[in-house]
Amino acid sequence: MVNYIVKKMLLLQRRGDNMSKREDINKVLIIGSGPIIIGQACEFDYSGTQACKALRKLGYEIVLVNSNPATIMTDPEIADVTYIEPLNVNRLEQIIAKERPDALLPNLGGQSGLNLCSELYKEGILDKYNVKVIGVQVDAIERGEDRIEFKKTMNELGVEMARSEVAYSVDEALAIADKLGYPVVLRPAYTMGGAGGGLVYNKEELKTVCARGLQASLVGQVLVEESILGWEELELEVVRDAEGNMITVCFIENIDPLGVHTGDSFCSAPMLTISEECQKRMQEQAYKIVDSVQVIGGTNVQFAHDPVSDRIIVIEINPRTSRSSALASKATGFPIALVSAMLACGLTLKDIECGKYGTLDKYVPDGDYVVIKFARWAFEKFKGVEDKLGTQMRAVGEVMSIGKNFKEAFQKAIRSLENGNYGLGHAKDFDSRTKEDLLKQLITPSSQRYFLIYEALRKGATVEEIHEITKVKHYFLEQIKELVEEENALMESKGSLPSDEALTQAKKDGFSDKYLSQILEVPEADIRNKRKELGVVEAWEGVHVSGTKDSAYYYSTYNAEDANPVSDNRKIMILGGGPNRIGQGIEFDYCCVHAAMALKKLGFETIIVNCNPETVSTDYDTSDKLYFEPLTLEDVLSIYEKEKPLGVIAQFGGQTPLNLAADLEKNGVRILGTAPSVIDLAEDRDQFRAMMDKLEIPMPEAGMATTVEEAVEIAGKIGYPVMVRPSYVLGGRGMEVVYDDVAMADYMKAAVGVTPDRPILIDRFLNHALECESDAICDGTNAFVPAVMEHIELAGVHSGDSACVIPSVHISRENVETIKEYTRKIAEEMHVQGLMNMQYAIENGKVFVLEANPRASRTVPLVSKVCNVRMVPIATEIITRELTGKESPVPALEEKVIPYYGVKEAAFPFNMFPEVDPLLGPEMRSTGEVLGLSESYGEAFYKAQEAVQSKLPLSGTVLISVNRKDKAEVVEVAKLFHENNFRIIATEGTCQLINEAGIPAEKVKKLCEGRPNVLDEITNGKVDIIVNSPVGKDSVYDDSYLRKAAIKGRIPYCTTMAAAMAAATGIHAVNNLDGGKIASLQELHSRIK
Repeated sequence: MVNYIVKKMLLLQRRGDNMSKREDINKVLIIGSGPIIIGQACEFDYSGTQACKALRKLGYEIVLVNSNPATIMTDPEIADVTYIEPLNVNRLEQIIAKERPDALLPNLGGQSGLNLCSELYKEGILDKYNVKVIGVQVDAIERGEDRIEFKKTMNELGVEMARSEVAYSVDEALAIADKLGYPVVLRPAYTMGGAGGGLVYNKEELKTVCARGLQASLVGQVLVEESILGWEELELEVVRDAEGNMITVCFIENIDPLGVHTGDSFCSAPMLTISEECQKRMQEQAYKIVDSVQVIGGTNVQFAHDPVSDRIIVIEINPRTSRSSALASKATGFPIALVSAMLACGLTLKDIECGKYGTLDKYVPDGDYVVIKFARWAFEKFKGVEDKLGTQMRAVGEVMSIGKNFKEAFQKAIRSLENGNYGLGHAKDFDSRTKEDLLKQLITPSSQRYFLIYEALRKGATVEEIHEITKVKHYFLEQIKELVEEENALMESKGSLPSDEALTQAKKDGFSDKYLSQILEVPEADIRNKRKELGVVEAWEGVHVSGTKDSAYYYSTYNAEDANPVSDNRKIMILGGGPNRIGQGIEFDYCCVHAAMALKKLGFETIIVNCNPETVSTDYDTSDKLYFEPLTLEDVLSIYEKEKPLGVIAQFGGQTPLNLAADLEKNGVRILGTAPSVIDLAEDRDQFRAMMDKLEIPMPEAGMATTVEEAVEIAGKIGYPVMVRPSYVLGGRGMEVVYDDVAMADYMKAAVGVTPDRPILIDRFLNHALECESDAICDGTNAFVPAVMEHIELAGVHSGDSACVIPSVHISRENVETIKEYTRKIAEEMHVQGLMNMQYAIENGKVFVLEANPRASRTVPLVSKVCNVRMVPIATEIITRELTGKESPVPALEEKVIPYYGVKEAAFPFNMFPEVDPLLGPEMRSTGEVLGLSESYGEAFYKAQEAVQSKLPLSGTVLISVNRKDKAEVVEVAKLFHENNFRIIATEGTCQLINEAGIPAEKVKKLCEGRPNVLDEITNGKVDIIVNSPVGKDSVYDDSYLRKAAIKGRIPYCTTMAAAMAAATGIHAVNNLDGGKIASLQELHSRIK
């Protein structure tokens, strides 16, 4: 489809028409957005990848910089030259000096890209190397991002804003707040996801939040503005070209009123309750603003509308493609990032043809369907964090659903979330609470808000009562109330099927088969068979993709005739990963996209099913056919029966499709690759252990328990400490290290949903063991292991959170061979077809197997990029062998020597959760990752730290305070810091040890020992890096202040001795190297022999 546009353009150029593509630039630098964090997720991978596609097709050479290895965009095929380097001015200057690009396109890399462009401009680097900025002018970034500039521009245009003033200090902020009257909203300049800001009701709150905001802002500037809580929050997505033509791609209505960040808000497109006249007024204002800021490409404009006084004010603009633009693109079929990139290169909207509108300047949003976006949160991962939503974004992902009406789309969104709810009722224990209790819970917005509203309506609360508390509009509450009434009527026939009319109506209103089976207590299959008998089946409608002749993607509905043409080609269906969340992120999307590309090359038609609007997999031209649908049995089976593919691939989308695989197989679906029974075997501890015994491969002693008594008995046999966790989880949900009987009893009591067929697993915890993992590509009889990854943190830290290095540094050659041999044996014994990931631990030179995952894991993109092995395409070739009859590619794969190191480091959202102790443990809490590449292991580690914004100091003061267990290694660490001319300060016990080893260190008081103490030193900025391992379970709280202070003061910190050792090594390497050279991914790959 992109090809179609580009062919058209080339034809026009040949005809000598005045196509306005810029000829003064050849080489374009694109800045990516770095690791996935809250507020900046994979929507920028989607926009960046689209931009690269568009610009390369137009004949430009692309240089791409991004620190995130998990994205499609950092694959060596996407740009001409790819740098996986930390995103900061120094590294970018090195790259610009080496590559000499003509132009920089900054507005596709989120806030990171924009901020870097501003900094490069201010430091004179763009002028020095003669780099033009395209797509958005540098002064436009200022006008959009700098709160004072923006306000000035709005005043000139006569556009109303909230009353506000700018503060550069806490005192100024207090004075302004007094004038405006509390509550006030604080918004730091140049930040994203509402970081550092918030709503404050009194002076004390203002002092805390303002101090945090001034620190978070790039320019130490915070806007103090009147509160417009409870107003409607509305967004327009506008696209403008170089000639000043503008179109509105999408009108988005936030159903949650102001006070909840738009990233957390539940929203609909089109606007469902806003008058035409009001939409027109906003559109006129948006056009004025976008024209004055002169953005070329997409801009997101946010408005607030007071339904009482009808006042409209502009909140802010994002002069870049944003989270909302990904949503707007997928909601309307208008590829904003693709079009923005083409416009940035001088084309205009009139130059881009479109099958539906002729040319894009005539575009209007006119779909006859409703799109709902709902966010996905991860509060359960962070102990001590209150589940409440405010002006700082908390969501880690989102889903989008399309239906014919609000009810259908809303219920589809709920079942897309994959948090165990297939409808709005009976979530958690809400149905057993009183009306009063539910209404009280609704006072503060939370991730459970709509489930609470549903039960409150069921308990007899009125729409008016709920509107008073939540300010959610009457229309939406009425719709939800109608669903409650419909459900209550359905429940009267509990134990049997409802009447034909009731069942038909329920399906039209979006009730899922599974939810109906739960409330009626009837098997799901009976409901499915009954509705099929009645002819009530899903139909599909297409969403036309703008700028193409006739491309479309599809959504299901029970409210229309089927309009979904099906081919009889050889087809394969790929199941996507659903919403982003901690433990299942963009890495799985990466695998699905590569599988789709590989299947096309093998001559298959590809079908992708997914519901995540942020990703590349839901881009219309990634697959031949895209279904924007929830990943549930009902929706996937309907598509399978309609399309009749040769088979379904479930091993690339993480846990989501795997949880469906067995049920799909029971319903006659052919699952390609590793059989679901093998995946169950790897999950079943007893079966897996029996297999390891047969293969004579050691595992840590373990047992399973369903009661406290059993658990204590098993732990007694194995010996504490033990690792406990529930079965069947991804991302280490609910994993803990337990040190004694009391803690074990507590864990068992708190464990939810433990049943005899879902017991708690208990393993001996390997103390001070080195953890490592290996990915393998297997064809059922042979397996190939590209590399063994060594974890930098010791066993006990979740593999997704641990830093790791490829190839390994500290593992002996024999152990590496043993690991490869074990991996091959296990893969062959399990007859794995495709990818597999193995986790090992080495204790005193002996290798233990921890677990096997016979599916794609989150390390696939990392290993593929560092080792230059196309893991997913090779696996796809293996999986489809039964259909193509090809030879297996595995025997031909050869082990290579990799002459450099890649260090992966995780990015954590602790800055968004200031109340959480940032300790690493067996439960995964990182949202994204970065990669540091270098010929030296030390420098690679240093670069990885730099890429997660925790740059290690090359000299200064180090604070060391460690627990008894780590005393042995502390001297080594101190010695390295001393050799690099650091001043060492340490708490009493640690200080004594370091001095005894003949290394100078000064003693500093702990918090409980008087003043001046450690905290004073940190607060006064006297400490440059902190090494602090926690005291242990009994007194785990008494030193968390150190780690929280480190995050607040943005001081690099290490909570494990292994990380401290790596940091010291990194500092040493950089101090002794000749100013870190940089090399592109393509250069590095050419050195592999």
